[in-house]
Amino acid sequence: MSSSSNQANLPSAVLSDSQWTQINTAIAPLNRDQLNWVSGYLAGLANHQAQGANISPVADAVANKKLTILYGSQTGNAKGVAQEYKARAEAVGITVNLASMADYKAKQLKSESHVLIVVSTHGEGDAPDDAVELHEFVGSKKAPKLPDLKYAVVGLGDSSYEFFCQTAKDFDKRLADLGASRIVDRLDCDVDYDSATSAFIDQITTMLKQELTAKAESQVVQMPNRVVGAANSQYSKKNPFPATLSESQKITGRDSIKDIRHIEIALEGSDIQYQPGDALGVWFNNDDSLVEEILQLLSIDAAELVEVDQQSLTIQQALIEHFELTLSYPTFVKRYLELHQNADLQALFEDKAKLRDYLAERQIADVIRDYPAQLSASDLISALRPITPRLYSIASSQAEVEDEVHLTVALVEYDVDGQPRTGGASGFLAKRLEAGQSVKVFVEHNNNFRLPESGDTPVIMVGPGTGIAPFRAFMQQRAEDGAQGKNWLFFGNPSFTQDFLYQTEWQRLVKDGVVDKVSLAFSRDQKEKIYVQHRLLEQGKEVYQWLQEGAHFYICGDATHMAKDVHDALLTIVQQHGDKTAEQAEQYLIELRKAKRYQKDVY
Repeated sequence: MSSSSNQANLPSAVLSDSQWTQINTAIAPLNRDQLNWVSGYLAGLANHQAQGANISPVADAVANKKLTILYGSQTGNAKGVAQEYKARAEAVGITVNLASMADYKAKQLKSESHVLIVVSTHGEGDAPDDAVELHEFVGSKKAPKLPDLKYAVVGLGDSSYEFFCQTAKDFDKRLADLGASRIVDRLDCDVDYDSATSAFIDQITTMLKQELTAKAESQVVQMPNRVVGAANSQYSKKNPFPATLSESQKITGRDSIKDIRHIEIALEGSDIQYQPGDALGVWFNNDDSLVEEILQLLSIDAAELVEVDQQSLTIQQALIEHFELTLSYPTFVKRYLELHQNADLQALFEDKAKLRDYLAERQIADVIRDYPAQLSASDLISALRPITPRLYSIASSQAEVEDEVHLTVALVEYDVDGQPRTGGASGFLAKRLEAGQSVKVFVEHNNNFRLPESGDTPVIMVGPGTGIAPFRAFMQQRAEDGAQGKNWLFFGNPSFTQDFLYQTEWQRLVKDGVVDKVSLAFSRDQKEKIYVQHRLLEQGKEVYQWLQEGAHFYICGDATHMAKDVHDALLTIVQQHGDKTAEQAEQYLIELRKAKRYQKDVY
């Protein structure tokens, strides 16, 4: 918007033309959080000048305090909670600075008065990628003492895993060790975190409102008619879009040990926008036959009514639409034992390692089959946790497919003591949902997995199996943009003839000059198994040369094994071809990560 139209909203006596031009020039590069900070600063400054020497020390102190919310998010959930709290806090007049841990200067902690940390945990108690640097800093000898800091921590995790909310626990302990004071005890959230985080937000907002709001809040400057960013889609995790399945096509061969599907979903009629690197959240219904099996095992009438979210539903409908059945979790076993004592199950529950191994291979029906009981319908749902959507890396660029979104989905199928089992979302998308039927979806934006800003920057992509999905999107985008940067794909799967996903597309991209190199690792096509990390090591000299030329390095896929093996291979490459020690190589990768040149989308 032009400066003349902005000036029209201001009394001419307030600012001269030259003053307004100076202000408009100064604020133009600022983002929303910076504008909020400047707004509060100006309000405090105006209040100070108005009251002169008689200014209240308390009001002055409050005017200079703010709440900084730092989030570390692997899939976007922690970011969503942080954004929700920011909106709630600002609504009561608290000045808030919201930042990803990846963009936050760690040494700034000593200047903060109040900090809220919202952080997830993944892998074996690992911090999410955007939180690694801050996590390491607060645990290092470089961290300053923080006697003036007040803080609170929210952890997001999954109690099925051994290191539940470990990153949040680390931050909580380390900040306390540095002398900071807890505003309230840490909140550790399981996958169904909405109600817990909402209650926590209400609690901490009430506690901080008086301390962080001043009488001067009514004087906060409203910058006239400035648009601070594009509007978000009206659709979200809590309000998904009823999209339509267009296609579900198997893209592995008849003799493949994997069943991988290319899924196309129509988004017509929505305002949904996504970028390469984002994920699609998919809500799904449980299999009718699985629900029937559970009801029969527990001798529950399918027509019995239960209350779910203030609705009266049959237990059958409730289990199909609302509760997690295809993953097992410790909280179910704990409640199941409270309802039906069983010595063998109690012994298993007390051995955490054996319990994790047992649950990893079984669904809710298998636990009930192994340890029979008779429960009422209401007792059953009291033991279950709400169904949660599954996130899939998006395999398309909107620049090419427009009102569609593509996914690459591996159908999860296995057998438990003769009982066939299928993954919840993968079975829904690949087997139970037919073309033309509705599927509820939303986009989970991932700003930590993005193409370089410059189309001239080289890109190295490591994506075995379904990890190839976001790189298909990357190359579609680069082709549409006419980007000139070099592109190198490392892809692996069991067999060349059965499992080369999107083979003809990659061949065309090479032919058209979009992709410069494709390095393949088909593990079962020779006597010795070969994986993507082996191909990286084989071509380590050129990989390092690309990195020295400014290449961005991406990994997508399995976090437990593949991502760690690739990381180790990269360390070896940097040591061997960069003539560095192990410590120097580790620091080299840290610097890549800080520069957002080393990014992961792992699960």
